[in-house]
Amino acid sequence: MSARIVIVGAGVAGATAAQTLRREGYGGEIVLVGAEPDLPYRRPAVSKELLAGTTPFQRVVLKPSTFWADNAIDLRPATLVRAVDTDSATVRLSTGEVLGYDSLLLATGAGARTIDTASTRVHTLRRWSDVAALQGAIDAGGSLLIIGGGLIGCEVAATARGLGADVTLLNAGPALLDRIVPQTVSDLVRDIHVENGVVVENSVTTTQLVDTRDGVTATTADGRTFTAAAALVAIGSVPDTAVAEAAGIAVNDGIVIDQHYRTSAPAVFAAGDATTGFNPRRGEFERGQHWNTAMSDGAAAAKAILGHPATPAEIPWGWTDQHGLSMQFAGWIHPHDELVVDGDLDSRDFLAIALHDGRPVGAVTMARPRELRATRTLIAAGERWSPAASLDLVRSR
Repeated sequence: MSARIVIVGAGVAGATAAQTLRREGYGGEIVLVGAEPDLPYRRPAVSKELLAGTTPFQRVVLKPSTFWADNAIDLRPATLVRAVDTDSATVRLSTGEVLGYDSLLLATGAGARTIDTASTRVHTLRRWSDVAALQGAIDAGGSLLIIGGGLIGCEVAATARGLGADVTLLNAGPALLDRIVPQTVSDLVRDIHVENGVVVENSVTTTQLVDTRDGVTATTADGRTFTAAAALVAIGSVPDTAVAEAAGIAVNDGIVIDQHYRTSAPAVFAAGDATTGFNPRRGEFERGQHWNTAMSDGAAAAKAILGHPATPAEIPWGWTDQHGLSMQFAGWIHPHDELVVDGDLDSRDFLAIALHDGRPVGAVTMARPRELRATRTLIAAGERWSPAASLDLVRSR
């Protein structure tokens, strides 16, 4: 039998891994198994241009349909992995087929965290297949209630306003995007939403979602009620670890991996949103949940499978588009980090850098993407911050 690598999950981590294996010279079989019926695509577009209807799905696929066959990658859409047997090194597919593997990569991603409700007007948004129902609800009802103030919640709030809907956003946290940006930037994001007609309520815990005569009503812990024609629950994600757990692979808020993307099972690797790994910079285990992290993980995991030298972990980064404004962020920002701001938040032209023990650990910017790239280099270097010299270095790159 020829060598075979099976990749479970055709999101960006799995798709990137398959492409990297070929680029790195792997000549054996590659089987890429995806649960969704569509070609691998750019998932961040779901809450922005796909929901807005400004871009057709064909424009957000990672590669055209011919690419996979041209590169001898056996793409299996609409296919589930029912079981992994690490003793016999096989996977059993929903088609009934059993595939042997020399190496297995689990890139199963994450699903939407939900609220227990019997309401028929409550939606989640993680996949292309979720878009049509939410679009229809916005068009039909003209109002949307969003539970959650993270990236998806904020982006959908902006998109829905662009579609003409009345939007109310209920956020359990003290500030919007508080897991990725500092308080001052969170305040700015809130101001931008309010300026564009979004009603924002922070520090509000939703306890119940029920259908009513007027649509769907949210009841909060402080006894208030909010009603809209439809609701979106955007309260984070849950890593898809079911196959790994059933196979006896170690899981702890994600499939546990080491610095070489190896799991606790021989010849089984993992990458992307489904994984958790140790971050020596922060001294804790964490689960990456951004598009660019999943993409770099997929490439690094593929190289690790081939036995290539370990790839230094990329500083995580991402972006968000809301109400016509783009914001980029990188690294890790915690509430107690010192903040250095160059520029002016009110004019929406700034670079904010978070320092921990005198070293840059995170950054967020509007209108300065090149400076963010340079700051990522400083974060990776781990050198102490010099106010004048460090800013000069960032500006010059």
